[in-house]
Amino acid sequence: MVTKQTVKDIHALSQKKHRDARKCFVAEGPKVVADLLPLLPCESLYATTEFLHRLPSALLQHVDNVEEVDAKTINRLSLLCTPRDALAVFYKPEAISVNQLNRLPEEQLCLALDGVQDPGNMGTIVRIADWFGIEHIFASHTTADVFAPKVVQATMGAVGRVKVHYVDLPQYIEGISDHVPVFGTFLDGDDMYAHELSANGLIVMGNEGKGVSENVASLINRRLYIPPYPQGRDTSESLNVAVATAIVCSEFRRRI
Repeated sequence: MVTKQTVKDIHALSQKKHRDARKCFVAEGPKVVADLLPLLPCESLYATTEFLHRLPSALLQHVDNVEEVDAKTINRLSLLCTPRDALAVFYKPEAISVNQLNRLPEEQLCLALDGVQDPGNMGTIVRIADWFGIEHIFASHTTADVFAPKVVQATMGAVGRVKVHYVDLPQYIEGISDHVPVFGTFLDGDDMYAHELSANGLIVMGNEGKGVSENVASLINRRLYIPPYPQGRDTSESLNVAVATAIVCSEFRRRI
């Protein structure tokens, strides 16, 4: 039964401190909820009759509590401007040990986000990582929370496949092997299309306005530049960070 306390508890998850305390987050909409159900354990699912009838029963095996509700109740529970047929509270993924995290860029290609703050950009980057088979993102503590409602919606379910680890980014980069390539995008970098790229390493993307911070930039050993076309033509000052991430990831994967 959905009570006033239920509504209050779900609305509290719009705030990071409550998400951290409960180790839970909210996902909304038929596609996002259905995509996450086989990937993450679910504390509660609130959905209309129509949604539940369309949902394969096997997806409900790992849901602790299922409540069939009407559209009016979904509206009361929702954190969005345009509520949909389903809302679910999922448990956050389990954390990975520091030793395991340090080895990941040695074995595979990973992303690092240095102060990406826009929820839309953050969610889109997670979705881009998922598309290009990048399973781990290391985010500075100034980066938007991947479990915030707007970010979760923007990931379109990719948050269930891509693991985002919040770390002290300079300290993390210093902790990985000296042999691991650490790439970053800069206006004074080398032409990405003429530069040697690798199947492993760390790609650092910076803040929307300030780019990569000085502390992190000093640890990057491969500076890349996405050249405009044609060379010398007047153009925009820079690319949106999510767009730049898509271009860089695409080129890395194309080379493999």
